[in-house]
Amino acid sequence: MSSLPTNESVVTLEPTDAVVSGRLEEIGGGLRRRAARGTLVNGAWMVGINGLTVVKGVAVAGLLGAQAYGLWGLITVSFGTLFALAAVGLDDKYIQQDHHDQKVAFQVAFTLQAMLCGIFTLIGLIGIPIFAAVYDQPDILVPGLVLALAMPLIALQTPIWVFYRRMNFVKQRILQSFDPIISFVVTVGLAVAGVGLWSLVIGTLAGTLTAALVAVLNSPYKLGFRYERGALGEYSSYSWPLFFGAVTAVLIVQVPVIVASRSLGTAAVGAIVLAAGISQYTTRVDSIITQSLYPAICAVKDRTDLLFETFSKSNRLALLWGFPCGIAVALFAADGVHFVLGDSWELAIPLLQVFGLAAAVDQIGFNWTAFARARGETRPLAVSSAATLVVVMAAGVPLLLSDGLPGFAIAMAGGTLAAMTVRLVYLVRLFPALSIVSHVARAMLPTVPATAAVLLERLLVGGASTPMRALAEAAGYVVLVVVGSLAAERPLLREALGYLRRSRGQMSPALG
Repeated sequence: MSSLPTNESVVTLEPTDAVVSGRLEEIGGGLRRRAARGTLVNGAWMVGINGLTVVKGVAVAGLLGAQAYGLWGLITVSFGTLFALAAVGLDDKYIQQDHHDQKVAFQVAFTLQAMLCGIFTLIGLIGIPIFAAVYDQPDILVPGLVLALAMPLIALQTPIWVFYRRMNFVKQRILQSFDPIISFVVTVGLAVAGVGLWSLVIGTLAGTLTAALVAVLNSPYKLGFRYERGALGEYSSYSWPLFFGAVTAVLIVQVPVIVASRSLGTAAVGAIVLAAGISQYTTRVDSIITQSLYPAICAVKDRTDLLFETFSKSNRLALLWGFPCGIAVALFAADGVHFVLGDSWELAIPLLQVFGLAAAVDQIGFNWTAFARARGETRPLAVSSAATLVVVMAAGVPLLLSDGLPGFAIAMAGGTLAAMTVRLVYLVRLFPALSIVSHVARAMLPTVPATAAVLLERLLVGGASTPMRALAEAAGYVVLVVVGSLAAERPLLREALGYLRRSRGQMSPALG
């Protein structure tokens, strides 16, 4: 194994062979600068866009109520099933490939994506009636069939992959912003107007259609169907573990939702969807940071020393956001429900608390998937998915039936720990274990005093919470986390911000 780097640069990705040089030429040079800036730009983008999504979810949940929002939860779970199965890693493989003609590579990827979306459109038209029958909720049939129209539009967003491969993150994120922004405006507007469940359906279609149109209009290559011999096999061998992971993810969501729908009612489904959506907000920043580095990781996938530094610094940056956010969800879930959503959502409090803690812990090594995919080692991802599935099916369903939503939350946390075990085994084989532990602990440390302060205040003051007290606690928590983060990771943050301020002329053309 290569020796570990000792410098403190956020990302040190250097061209070491012809493949890297080719990618540098494709993106216009500046691999280091693009990777470092992309980490911050994409992180900021995800904070804003997913914040908008959370606001939309909370606002619509309050306007529609638990019952109607529960129906939407069933629809989103149904389509989440189809979208998860359709996300079989074609985009990842497109980023990883090093075809000599990138126009051909794009058109082959677009062809495979169009075929996949066509297949899943048919599956959706057949599957929605089945989901309606399984859930025993005929009210989701017509909205679900209408939403099936969005499936073919997904293929038209394939041009965004090109900007991702080129590490042109600003362009990529601008194009991807149309969907959530249009969806927010249309959905909330129609919900306020009293359209009910259909506000979510129409808003989703409006966002997806707009995103498809702007992607096509900005495509660097002409859209066309093309196929090369062996392409399907190459994509399939890379993607089958990812497809298996998608299948397990579907089962992990679908089976408990079916059980909850039949045994506890649609309000319980709404609580599961709400808790999952809010807790995922803590992980999506890490996901975006990982995705922003993925093209660069592919370029240096055989350099273990550079891979470790990229893993360490990117995970530390993501932990500074994700870990305190997950803890905050657990700390302030009850106040958020009582003072924002209303008492009808009280059943979601245990879910929010446990999901928040699980999301915080899940931040540790969260970006491992990018390194496995870049190295073509996708089988460990399937093993991780299988471990989660076994725990959730063996414990989650029985606990859901016996103890309701709190039992289900505990089982989901167990699934997170099972997946993390596989993750750590893979990472330890790739990187030194002690270095991983020290870097992760350093990023988690700022949250400790902030959490302790909130818990101590509640212990000493006692009594029922009020809106003003909750706001004061939250403000104090944020201030302490920010101060602690600056104290613990000031060199890393200064270096990261320096990449944003540094001009191209101050860097070498190759490394930038």
